[in-house]
Amino acid sequence: MSEFFPEGYLIDTQDNKTALFSASNLAQAHRNGKLLEAKAIRCDNEHNLVVDLQCMTGIIPREEGAIGIKEGVTRDIAVISRVGKPVCFVISGFDTDNEKNRTRAILSRRSAQEICLNDFISKLIPGDIINAKVTHMENFGAFADIGCGIISFLPIDCISISRIFHPCERFKIGMNIRVAIKSIIGGRINLTHKELLGTWEENAQFFHIGETISGIARSIEDYGVFIELTPNLAGLAELKENVRQGQHTSVYIKNIIPEKMKIKLVIIENFDSVQETTYPKYFFKGNHISKFLYSPPMCSKIIETNFEMITSRA
Repeated sequence: MSEFFPEGYLIDTQDNKTALFSASNLAQAHRNGKLLEAKAIRCDNEHNLVVDLQCMTGIIPREEGAIGIKEGVTRDIAVISRVGKPVCFVISGFDTDNEKNRTRAILSRRSAQEICLNDFISKLIPGDIINAKVTHMENFGAFADIGCGIISFLPIDCISISRIFHPCERFKIGMNIRVAIKSIIGGRINLTHKELLGTWEENAQFFHIGETISGIARSIEDYGVFIELTPNLAGLAELKENVRQGQHTSVYIKNIIPEKMKIKLVIIENFDSVQETTYPKYFFKGNHISKFLYSPPMCSKIIETNFEMITSRA
């Protein structure tokens, strides 16, 4: 299966730069049907994208701006929002710019997306792990480019084991991440992320009884405060006055009990602090995951994701 990438991955590669170096190189790329990237510098009043190809100007006609524009399924914001950003395309041909009397390239982003769909995305199955780029976020989840500007959805409860209030607590717009295919229903792909962030044991190995470490107060219950130690690991601290959700804490590790999947904590101090968004630490490095067993083998409570049991529906 060929691999395609979110927009922006190719633009600085040597192969892409070489193709944009001269008119003859662009002509060769046209003959080969090569997928390229360059920056969109303007969207005119007819919603055609103007692209800087270095050696000449390229234009993506409005209806070639994305799959579904011509049919009215995709809104024009999908084209307008690309100004100032890389766009992928194949070269459809060349003509003469009447205003400047210069050769320009006619480009199609829609065709590049169709190639990506046919050669890559249509072959994906649950458990496949791919590159993605965060494009925008809502309270209920994040949206990510999984190839050539084709967007998929990552629900907020699939971002990490430790619950968050908004995806911005994990991601930034434009961040490159790794995701697993969660499900494919009616051609719509849903993503998941938490299975790549390590099991309970993989995360707990970094902590030891008697240490004082930092964490984030995630949930305050009658019986205690859940403190996030890593995105996929939380411990339970004894109640303490004036602790608020989202506050940073320093906590003493009182006990670690793998068979009950528990870490007992004592809050030493709680304070407000700006949380820095850092690149996720991935424990799973492969390209496909069949089953993710989060809970330790000795634990009676089983938390797992079995991708082999997820049925894709056309």
